[in-house]
Amino acid sequence: MNWLQLAPLTDLIAQTEPTTGLIAIIQGVILGLVQGITEFLPISSTAHLLIFSDIFGWKAVWTKEATDAIQFGSVIAVVMYFWKDIQQILTGAIAAFQTKDWQREEWKILVGIIVGTVPALTAGLFIKKVLNASFESPLLIAIMSIVMSLLLALAEKLGSRKRGFENLQVSDGFLVGLGQMVALLPGASRSGSTLTAALFLGLERSTAARFSFLLGIPALTIATLIQGKDALGQPAMLIPLLVGTASAFVFSYLSIAWLLKFLQRQSTWVFVWYRLALGVTLLIAIASHTLK
Repeated sequence: MNWLQLAPLTDLIAQTEPTTGLIAIIQGVILGLVQGITEFLPISSTAHLLIFSDIFGWKAVWTKEATDAIQFGSVIAVVMYFWKDIQQILTGAIAAFQTKDWQREEWKILVGIIVGTVPALTAGLFIKKVLNASFESPLLIAIMSIVMSLLLALAEKLGSRKRGFENLQVSDGFLVGLGQMVALLPGASRSGSTLTAALFLGLERSTAARFSFLLGIPALTIATLIQGKDALGQPAMLIPLLVGTASAFVFSYLSIAWLLKFLQRQSTWVFVWYRLALGVTLLIAIASHTLK
């Protein structure tokens, strides 16, 4: 069943065979662009990939397993972008362990990332089994988009934004990790839920985004490997998958760099209004189709 019951925009796209190489490669570039831009902006990559694939009628070519697989490009991008930070955190945490300096900044950040990853992985293993494709509905995505826009707006209003990276505590990791659990719901956004939680905890915007990305690396990596492994059983899609992953890597890296720079000077209100508009638009589309 078509996700929004919308006809493909062009007959060429609709009638293309799934194994047509050039078309699948072009689609991979475009889906990688969508994945890369939306994975780290607080607007939900899952929602945009589902909407985009369905409107253009690409689901016959790009199954859920295939679109999950190109997310690995985003994993590589975030690890490369924060590689120096990762090295510093690990080196400092090892030194703290050796000297039993439990108040050292790197130790608290590493432990915070570990304890913050546990809730999402636990929920993913034991809960997401029931969140099958039927949950990836336009109605749920519309509702979650609106709910998360309102929560982000509250975080902007109520968050003190006085705490920098040096003030992070282990408890911050756990609480932001609880926010990451919300991302199991389609349309919630992993970066959006963790950024919102971090802002509620009083972190500066750029610090909130940076910590959100670092904390999300383990969960994003594990989720990508688990969800995308089935795509390897489609030999005809190997090149499109590689191209899509490369595209996702490039645009993810650019997206991370842009967002961190943006939040040093601007608020998150543009994302609040965007998510609200997206949710309302989807509800109108659903209502319009239902009434026909």
